[in-house]
Amino acid sequence: MTDVRTGPTFSIQEIPFSYHGSWFSISPVVAAHTQASELHLVSHQTGMHPVLRLTPSVDTTVTASAALLTWRHRTGLIEATYDGRNTMRLRGRGIGLRIAAARDTLTPFSGTYLFHDPVDDSYVFTSYETGRRYRVTSLRGDPRAVGVEALGTAARAVELPADQPWEVAVEEYESARRRYPGDRDFDQLVRSTTAEFASFVDRLAPWRSSETPAAELAAYVLWSATVAPGGFLARPAVLMSKHWMNKVWSWDHCFNALALAEADAELAWHQVQLPFDHQDPTGALPDSVAHSEVLHNYVKPPVHGWALRQLRQRLSRPLSRDELSDMYRRLARWTTFWLDQRRVSGHHLPHYQHGNDSGWDNATTFDGDRTVETPDLAALLLLQLRQLADLAGELGLPEEVGQWSRTASQIRAELLGTLWDGQRFVARSARTGQLRSSTSLLDLMPIVLGADLPADVSAGLAGGLKRHLTAHGLATEPVDSPHYAADGYWRGPIWAPATVLIEDGLRRAGHIGFADDISHRFRALCEKSGFAENFDAETGAGLRDRAYTWTASSYLILAAAHHRRRPPHPPR
Repeated sequence: MTDVRTGPTFSIQEIPFSYHGSWFSISPVVAAHTQASELHLVSHQTGMHPVLRLTPSVDTTVTASAALLTWRHRTGLIEATYDGRNTMRLRGRGIGLRIAAARDTLTPFSGTYLFHDPVDDSYVFTSYETGRRYRVTSLRGDPRAVGVEALGTAARAVELPADQPWEVAVEEYESARRRYPGDRDFDQLVRSTTAEFASFVDRLAPWRSSETPAAELAAYVLWSATVAPGGFLARPAVLMSKHWMNKVWSWDHCFNALALAEADAELAWHQVQLPFDHQDPTGALPDSVAHSEVLHNYVKPPVHGWALRQLRQRLSRPLSRDELSDMYRRLARWTTFWLDQRRVSGHHLPHYQHGNDSGWDNATTFDGDRTVETPDLAALLLLQLRQLADLAGELGLPEEVGQWSRTASQIRAELLGTLWDGQRFVARSARTGQLRSSTSLLDLMPIVLGADLPADVSAGLAGGLKRHLTAHGLATEPVDSPHYAADGYWRGPIWAPATVLIEDGLRRAGHIGFADDISHRFRALCEKSGFAENFDAETGAGLRDRAYTWTASSYLILAAAHHRRRPPHPPR
């Protein structure tokens, strides 16, 4: 059995075992906030679907690493690894394994059917939920099956024996494929995956050291959450998670692109483009894109101008003129959506129609009115307009430089003249014009403007941010607020994207020490609690989806930047 270091180890309860490009993973997480007692093969095609339940014949201890998943018992062990993105290899000695349909009930429109294929002697599960087949080919041992060709409610399973060594391949595919080759050596597959992942880490985080102990695991979260083109995702995509947050939301993707920029320019550029592939006729980006759905009921904030500027500073290759021209066109359409579709007549500032549009779904900024002109939206759009003006100049479009620059000046003047009350920013109802303040961190987000802020405004924002600072980072609602909730989503917990945006803005505004402190606290939080969707601001505990890629990416972004800022070691 395999006895080599196969990448960072992790809890399978928190991070699924998967492979770069694969649409399925092995995990006990079978639905939102739901864990089964057994590990399942979970497919992310057409949604999140537990397809096969994996049950050892005895109670085991499970360990996971980048290239190898192991069930252990004193009588023996079971090991699993990937053979490419569509195939899982499993082998066992001294422990049996039952590979069963996750659901017992088969109807004309749901469930999983099992048959014994007379062509290649394999057992095939077909899943209505994923629209895919799962072929189990025996490479060693004598499996038996139950529920073959059964209809209605019945147990359907392939059982591997405990009293003899066994090995199988489990493949996810569509209608048919060639017989699985039986000559692929399991240990060689483990070594190959180990080397592949190690190469990715070396490119992604060559700066890692004992001072960045979470870097390899952050890399694994990104690497394993990447899927090959499929369905509506026509490019390789880093999903937010291979748990239930298995989509690409139209601002989350920017942080993954930034983390990947130096390691894999092509993959990073694909991440930027993914939502733009689905712009609607008005230029709006979708709320999210997944394998089998594109949602347009909300949008997400225009963080893309900020992200593009950051990306170009990090990419391992320059963008071609064609790439810049195409991105300029797409970014311009996205910006004019806000200017044409989300501004009330006579208003310079655009508005959100719901908290979901901001990405801060239930922030207290939206407790009064939902349809509001907010300071974060104005600030992000201002950065995007400045980026468009710079791109237009680079592309030789002087008239458009002037148009974007004039609009930017109007929005800046309105942001500072109307939404700044002398102490902090407020929001304005798009319908009534009524101004309203809140205690949400969202109202302090104009710090992203950095040096473009007047000195008194910059100082006021920095002072306001300190009220949100806990031992672990920036709470989205101050812990002494009556609206604070430890697991309140955007009403208390610490989030990665807000941290990265604010840290960058503070740094560009000259608040270097404060920015360093925020970076340090967030990196320490990830090293303690992993890469959860968000974190309890007081305890630092991970909350919600526990394998979230934008959190891993944010750790890598901040760790890499911290490394670059460190003075070089003097020669010995």
